[in-house]
Amino acid sequence: MEKYNKLVRDKIPEILDGKNVLYEKRIALDKEYKIELIKKLDEEIKEFYEELDPEELADVLEVIEALKRLPEYQQVENIRSKKLKERGGFEKRIILKGEK
Repeated sequence: MEKYNKLVRDKIPEILDGKNVLYEKRIALDKEYKIELIKKLDEEIKEFYEELDPEELADVLEVIEALKRLPEYQQVENIRSKKLKERGGFEKRIILKGEK
């Protein structure tokens, strides 16, 4: 049996209940929640990198959305928008080659 101790999506306990899977559940404290979200982001990015699957990219975005709701990251959308205006995005597919 696989062991785990990780942040999961909100409806996972209901899904496990429907399959009669035993588990323990607790609610993360604020500081722990941030750490667990960052760990989850790393996990989801690795899965996307390995599979290049839209489902995995959707998981990455969901974790980012959760991070954006934390008080210390609530301005990230404004920062993103400002950087887009000042530096542009990635639509032009520009690759630079040079030396640092």
